[in-house]
Order: sequence, then structure tokens, then C-alpha cells
Amino acid sequence: MDFELSEELRMLKDSVRRFVDRELIPLEGKGKNPDEIRKTCQEKAKELGLWLFDVPEEYGGLGLGMMARVIVWEEISRTTAIPSRGGNIFGPDVSPLLYLLEGEAKEKYFLPVLRGEKRACFAQTEPDAGSDPGGMRTTAVRQGDHYVINGSKRFITNADKSDFAQVFALTDPAKRSKGGISAFLVDMNTPGLRLGRPQELMIDDTPWEIFFDDVKVPVANRVGEEGEGFKFAQSWINAGRIRHGARGIGVMERCLELATSYAKQRHTFGKPLSERQSVQWSLVDSYTELHQLKLMVYHAAWKFDRGEDCRDEAYMAKFFGDEKSFKAADRCLQIHGGMGLSKELPIEYFFREQRSMMITEGANEVLKMALARSILSK
Repeated sequence: MDFELSEELRMLKDSVRRFVDRELIPLEGKGKNPDEIRKTCQEKAKELGLWLFDVPEEYGGLGLGMMARVIVWEEISRTTAIPSRGGNIFGPDVSPLLYLLEGEAKEKYFLPVLRGEKRACFAQTEPDAGSDPGGMRTTAVRQGDHYVINGSKRFITNADKSDFAQVFALTDPAKRSKGGISAFLVDMNTPGLRLGRPQELMIDDTPWEIFFDDVKVPVANRVGEEGEGFKFAQSWINAGRIRHGARGIGVMERCLELATSYAKQRHTFGKPLSERQSVQWSLVDSYTELHQLKLMVYHAAWKFDRGEDCRDEAYMAKFFGDEKSFKAADRCLQIHGGMGLSKELPIEYFFREQRSMMITEGANEVLKMALARSILSK
């Protein structure tokens, strides 16, 4: 593996960093509407030439490889000006599931999302099925040319703003996650579907409950064959885990920038904090862990781009990145003292968001359990 980024990737990194420093960081803490900020930033992203950077070329995107995407993700994660979830400023949020659509479904759902005309939410999590999809209780029973869906989902981001949901439901309760879960596209205005309560969280996200009461969905709205839903849900998970690691890099870099700057400015008992050994060691620990994370994430991205199996590397990138970036935010907050608690600075935001990352999109304990199985099998 080449440990030096290519000239093209270095230019990409420099370009996105300038964009973040000049256009996004100045917007932090201004109390502006997130949707307005996103719209403004999207126009600037188009000028930057990164619009649809993660969309395949056949659909009008740039089709950048995983290493290039990591570069963009880590740089954009240095700022709190845009939400960490659903805050894509380089194009609409297109779920990988939608790329599987064909024919009428492609025209009705995928292309409108790509054009920014429709929005979709991802509905898999349930009260008894978070990190363990096998505990899913929502069912889809086929009746002729329709499926009838009953059950509930929770922690569904943007359910209130979406035109349709990508719903995962049991079609074979005996098989469950081993071939018994199917994926469906369900319009949010379908009779029997209703939103429950919004769930106020400590993080920058207000997800919703969704209830299904005899919701009829055409067989044509099933994605793939019956029982393939969980396979589809897992098929792009490596990319998502690598993205977690890339976000961790950006957060750790920004926290180090803030902590080192403040440590040199702030004086206590006649000396700057930067001369205190406890502060120095905190900075050294974060710097060392940042170096470790970069090597892990870049290696995972390198293997991904080569088409190699990178599941183990993606596991590590996710849980190591989430844990160490949270710790870096914690150290940065401690160095800032009382000012670290202020919403005038981005530190408390990083602290809250990175803590949540250890739970969402696969709890770290579950990933470690999966990695342990892989280690023992070898």
C-alpha cells in the first residue's frame, strides 16, 4: 500500500479544506436555518465541482472511488455548520438500495430522488430490533398482487420530510435475518401508515416513529426477490462503516486544532496551558490516535477500491473511529474548561454527536462481536 496520497487526492483534500475553512466554519453557531445553510452550501459545492461526487458516472455523478470519498468526508466533518446526519451538501441523499431499482420503480422513486424532487427515509429499526434485525416484528404478508404490512418502526430520521420509506419487514418469520426479511418502497401517504411522535434526542436529529396498520403495498414495490432485504441492507454497510471512520478523522483534526490553539493562548498560574504536562499528554494521545485512525481508514478504503474483502477493516474503522473521536472531543472540552461547554464553540456538538455514533448504525459492541467471530474463524 502506498502511504502517500496521489497528487490528485492531495489537490482534492486541499480544495475541500479551503471550502470548509472559508465557507462553512464561519457559519457555525450563527443560529441559521439548517435547510437554508444546506441550500446555500449546495450551490457553492456545485461551483467547487463536487456535485454528486459519490454518484456513479452513469447517473451523471463523478463516481469517485472510496479513497476520494474518504477525503471529502473527513474534511467536511471538521465543521458543525451542517448536520452530521442527512446533511449532504454535495447532492441529494441517495440510499444505495435505490440503485437496485429497475423499470417503473426506477422512474418513480430513484430518479426523482437523484434530481432532488423526492426524499426517502430508511425504516429498519424497531423497539426490539436495533442492532439485531433478527428481532424484527414488523411483518409483510403477501395477498395476491399486494403485501400487507403491520408493525412499527422508530428512530427514523426525516420520516416527517420524506415522500416514501424504504421499509424492511419479515416475510418469513422462521428464517428472519437469514433470508426472511424483505425490502419495500412505501409511499408515506399510503392508507394505514401514520407517523407517531418525534423523538427529541441529545443529538442534532429528531427521528420519528412510524406505524403500519394493514398497509397495502404492491408486489412491484418490493426491492429484489422476497427474503433479500437483509442482504441488501448489509451490501453497502462497509462503505457506511468506513464513512464513520472518516468522520472520526475530521472531528479529531478539528478538536486538535481547537485544543492546541487554546492551550497556547490560555494562561493559568503564570503559564500557558501548553506548558502543562497533563495538557501536553492529552494532545499527544489524541494526535497518536488520529494517526492510527488515518492508517486504518485509508487502508480500508484502499482495499475497498481494489475490490478486496474489507469487512474486518471496516469494523475497526467504525468502532475505533467513533470511540477515539469522542475521546478527542472529551479531551478538547476538558482543556477548554467552562468555555468547552458553551454552544459558542463547536466542541460540545462534537462531544454529543460522536458519543451517539457509538450506538447508531451498528453499536460498537455488536461490531466487536462480529469481528471476534471473524478472528476466531481464522
